[in-house]
Amino acid sequence: MKKFKNILWVLALIVLIVLIAGIAYGYYRNATMEVKNPIATIEIENYGTIKVELYPELAPETVANFITLANRGFYNGLTFHRVVKDFMIQGGDPEGTGQGGAKLSDLRDDGEDTDYSIKGEFIANGVDNNLKFDEGVIGMARNDYTSYSPSLTEESYNSASSQFFIMTADNSSLNGYYTSFGKVTEGMDVVHNIENVEVKAADDSETSGNTEVSTPVNTITISSISVDTMGTDYELPETLTPFDYMTWLYSQYGIDPSALGN
Repeated sequence: MKKFKNILWVLALIVLIVLIAGIAYGYYRNATMEVKNPIATIEIENYGTIKVELYPELAPETVANFITLANRGFYNGLTFHRVVKDFMIQGGDPEGTGQGGAKLSDLRDDGEDTDYSIKGEFIANGVDNNLKFDEGVIGMARNDYTSYSPSLTEESYNSASSQFFIMTADNSSLNGYYTSFGKVTEGMDVVHNIENVEVKAADDSETSGNTEVSTPVNTITISSISVDTMGTDYELPETLTPFDYMTWLYSQYGIDPSALGN
């Protein structure tokens, strides 16, 4: 009987050792397992392919927004509407003018057909994102309402939607004031080829007052953007109600927009 009890103790000890080893291995695997960042593939008609590694640890809401829009086909058929040599190329505007953005319905099937924005994830807006705007870095375009009033800083910082840009040269003036969220890993030659296209002033430059010579003479079409999430599920971004400049302007003069009619 004593021998039988000793065998049971030995078996119990073996089971305990196996359990401890299993738990220890689980902790070790979780601690050492490399989580691969998502990779965006941007196909440009007549130009080639650009691959961009995205950094969700630096800008989680921005990356989630970009992934969702891309993998739902939002960017397919849009253009690079703004090209500034030795600075950046910009795209992702459904209007192709620099004035448009995505809608909630572009993010999810049950979303309303209304505009939205996302939080700016950069140092000036309280987010510890230290990715500098060097050549090849991808960032989010946003509005700057502070030209109308210095008080509109928060509204400016949180106005990004779908438009993005890829740096063609280093530019430290953007660091900490715009959301950087990835970097080109393949296809910088494609980026530079686009950078060197012929550009002109926008067709409405005389009426809009925008005299920047940055509109491509020949359309540069984004055939598709897709993102390989490397097996990680990214939730929908947290969306914000975008700033309405006209409503704000009316309020400065005490005007009720609804009283103006159509």
